[in-house]
Amino acid sequence: MSFHWLEWSNTPWGKATSFQWRYAVRNGLALTLALYVALLLQLDQPYWALTSAAVVSFPTFGGVISKSLGRVFGSLIGAYAAYHIVGYTLSDPWLLVFYMSAWMALCTYVASHYENNVSYAFSLAGYTAAIIGYSLVNTTDTHLLFEVTQARVCEVIVGILSGGIMMMILPSTSDGVTLISTLRQMQTQLLDHFELLSHPDAYHPDVINPEMNTKIRLSHEIVIGKILSMNLLRIQAYWSHYQLRYQDSYLNHLLQQQLQMTSHISGLRRMLVNWPHPPEHLAAVIQEILQGFKQGEFDQYSLSKKLAEIKSTENSDYRHHAFWSRFTKFCKLYLRSSETLQSIESTSQGQQRALGVIPKTSRVRRHTDTIEALYNGFRTFICLFCCCAFWITSQWEMGAGAATLAAVSCILNATSPAPFVVISTMFRSVLLLCVAIFLVKFGLMIQISTFTPFAILLFITITTMELFKVQSKKNAGLWALLIVFMGTFLSITNPPTYDYGSFVNTNISMIVGILFSAVAFNIFRPSSDRRKGLRIAKALRRDFLMQLKRKPIMDNFEFESLVYNRINRLSQSKDECTRLGLLRLGVVTLNCHLIVWQFRDLHSKEAMAVSRDIQANLYKVIDSIKIKQAWFTANDWQYHYSHDENIFNESLANLLALSESLSVKNQMALAGMCWRLYCCLLQLKQVELPQDDKQFELQVE
Repeated sequence: MSFHWLEWSNTPWGKATSFQWRYAVRNGLALTLALYVALLLQLDQPYWALTSAAVVSFPTFGGVISKSLGRVFGSLIGAYAAYHIVGYTLSDPWLLVFYMSAWMALCTYVASHYENNVSYAFSLAGYTAAIIGYSLVNTTDTHLLFEVTQARVCEVIVGILSGGIMMMILPSTSDGVTLISTLRQMQTQLLDHFELLSHPDAYHPDVINPEMNTKIRLSHEIVIGKILSMNLLRIQAYWSHYQLRYQDSYLNHLLQQQLQMTSHISGLRRMLVNWPHPPEHLAAVIQEILQGFKQGEFDQYSLSKKLAEIKSTENSDYRHHAFWSRFTKFCKLYLRSSETLQSIESTSQGQQRALGVIPKTSRVRRHTDTIEALYNGFRTFICLFCCCAFWITSQWEMGAGAATLAAVSCILNATSPAPFVVISTMFRSVLLLCVAIFLVKFGLMIQISTFTPFAILLFITITTMELFKVQSKKNAGLWALLIVFMGTFLSITNPPTYDYGSFVNTNISMIVGILFSAVAFNIFRPSSDRRKGLRIAKALRRDFLMQLKRKPIMDNFEFESLVYNRINRLSQSKDECTRLGLLRLGVVTLNCHLIVWQFRDLHSKEAMAVSRDIQANLYKVIDSIKIKQAWFTANDWQYHYSHDENIFNESLANLLALSESLSVKNQMALAGMCWRLYCCLLQLKQVELPQDDKQFELQVE
């Protein structure tokens, strides 16, 4: 038998790095301090302070502040709602159940509809009301109701303050350093992405390489996902770093610039794919420029000299003019964003002044699925109403615990990408805690009469569990739930109580609450990736048609970030057909929108006439697209994009003819833009299903 796992280097304490030790010790001290202060203040249920400190534990300072603010506001809103709901409905239990379920449904809807602090605050508002409201159903004294509500809020604030104090004593890695280094890495990754897409094997018509196409698609999804994830880093850095808080507008503008560069790369690839005879030296010069960017060799003058090597010498070649113009804009945009990032990184006053005027750029827009949010709220209402109905009809003494945990599970898992996995993890954590806490409470804690030895034991236990959490990626969620639920199972009070029957009954109620939520999620299953993709695709089409109007509802940057956010919604989906179809439709929509917006910046009579013409053709094509699901003989639901072939071919022919006529009139810029739009629309043919498959269509939803 091998005992290598007993060696110090194989234990969680021996494997831990300095960062992991700091994180674990900080959280262990924060939870212990929260419990001590709550006992010192003689709060009603001090273990809620311990739970609150565990919930706001975060590796970075900005994350702790951001999460703490959301928890404070959410707890205050939830306490206010519970106080009024319970106060007005104490005499009618069914009315109490209805209003509490409706409030929880509303909180679930808002939490599902928004992200970040708003979502977290309303999640807290939901189950804070559940914790307070369901525990007071047998109360008739409104003064006691106020005292309990006040105690819960105080316990939450004590836990948050304890976590903040320990974060200041043992600070973690700066969010600003992480954000700046990630932005710098993203600049290099954009060049690698462009290098992959501009490689001759990626666009040459004589080369058919499915592996290259898969690489390109994955690279595009990764780039989009990383840029959008940096928006969360920007929000955390805002709360943790004064200089970055002052430069928040520049950071937001820099993220928008990186999204623009991603769009430029996609548009340049479409031109390379549809360019009949590109210059032979084009690929080599592009690679030289990209390598020069990586090594930091270029300034405005040297870049202009290099770009001159691939400038068209023939005035009639509008394709070459269009590509060179777009590639030049990409290079200047990359150089400008690199200079902006360098100025943000620098601490000298001269570099800070070089940033210039704060750019007026709209925030990164996020996609919100209203239908899914309403569906989540409806599921929460039904689950809690049924759970409370079971509680009322059975007259179960501990039904409040079941309703509370059902509310927590429904609200938290409504926004989870894999709710069944989280529910099963919660169930495992509750079962493990039932056994472990029983042994600790009735075997060890009953022998301890003072707080000091218990605090030492609690600190060692929490620190060890935190080390297991950060070292085990596979079971990190399980360890996190064990730490959060541990305080509730311990139910530490002053003086301590050791009621065996109450302990077992409470544990059973928590298991029943999770089972109720599991049944609710099994009956009212979250929308599949296929249905989510269809809703997102329809929203893309609808918003793009709105953008084609004379007065669009969003500016260029806002619509661009919204499209990328929608594409990124299904980046982790296992439904490859849906993910690929949505990615292609989003890229086509964005490339076409950028060309239309570029036409709007031109004010000559010729440009305005051409703009009206291309917008009319584009509106016809987009309006003719039908997005639906189709059931084929292969017994497999597939994405089904279809459009009117006559309208599509006629519009493509008009755009190509318009390009030729404008080139004859020596309007190279307008001719090149029309050809770019032609190249973008051609990608729709890749989205459409083969004609042979269409004849086997049996049913359409």
